[in-house]
Amino acid sequence: MKVTEAVYRSPLAAAGGLTVTGSGSQRAMHSVEARKLPSYAVVLVEDGRGFLDAETSGRQDVRGPMLFWLFPNRKHSYGPDGEGWSERWALFEGSLVRDFLRLRLISEQHPLVELRNLDRIQRLFAGIHADLLEDTNLARASAAASLHQLVVLAAQQASHVRPSARSGGDMAGIIEALRRRATQTLDMAAFAEEHGMSPATLRRRVTAEVGLPPKGFQLRVRIDRAKELLTTTDEKIEIIAAKIGFEDPFYFSRLFHERENCTPREFRARFRRG
Repeated sequence: MKVTEAVYRSPLAAAGGLTVTGSGSQRAMHSVEARKLPSYAVVLVEDGRGFLDAETSGRQDVRGPMLFWLFPNRKHSYGPDGEGWSERWALFEGSLVRDFLRLRLISEQHPLVELRNLDRIQRLFAGIHADLLEDTNLARASAAASLHQLVVLAAQQASHVRPSARSGGDMAGIIEALRRRATQTLDMAAFAEEHGMSPATLRRRVTAEVGLPPKGFQLRVRIDRAKELLTTTDEKIEIIAAKIGFEDPFYFSRLFHERENCTPREFRARFRRG
């Protein structure tokens, strides 16, 4: 890795949802102190140790391989210990970042991500940098696509970190259990106790994971299953309602209309194939 390498690009007015405005790499020996950026950033620490100190998350130890997210107009400091570290970075912005935040693919509260597959992350950073150097419309679009992949890959690696005994269980298992039992009446207190946490903690953690509280998530699962049955079978509306746990087909139809802005029959007519 060169001592320092960086490239910056002005955002394209027509770029839309996501654009990468800079990238670089260096062997860093000094800290960034009390800085604010006008855009989002991701920093990959390939090796070495140091710290990240951000407004929302506080001071945390960094041990490569790790990456962390930086947020616009938020004061932050970070850097290596006396041995230095190897880092790559990218700057990005755009309306699509709101979806990253809403879906909790990136988080101000938890900006650090331990990496189990450094090679794939490195290739994405290298691709972003090469695309910015090329600086054509196609290359800029490719850089944005690689940044999107980077966000998803980092979120996948973060979600597979083994939970501690105090965390109250594996969230992937809890979400899958909610999905399996979606057509059953949910006893929140009993379900929370089954997974070693209070109902309030369960609600908070499920909402953080999927963007909905437990019962709201189960309702979404039921409605999604109804959509599948409407478009892939000839079953009557009342049969479909019963299969997803609604005894009253009229209530099901009203609820479906509220969520989808059309009746089950209208949905079937619009999306049925063949």
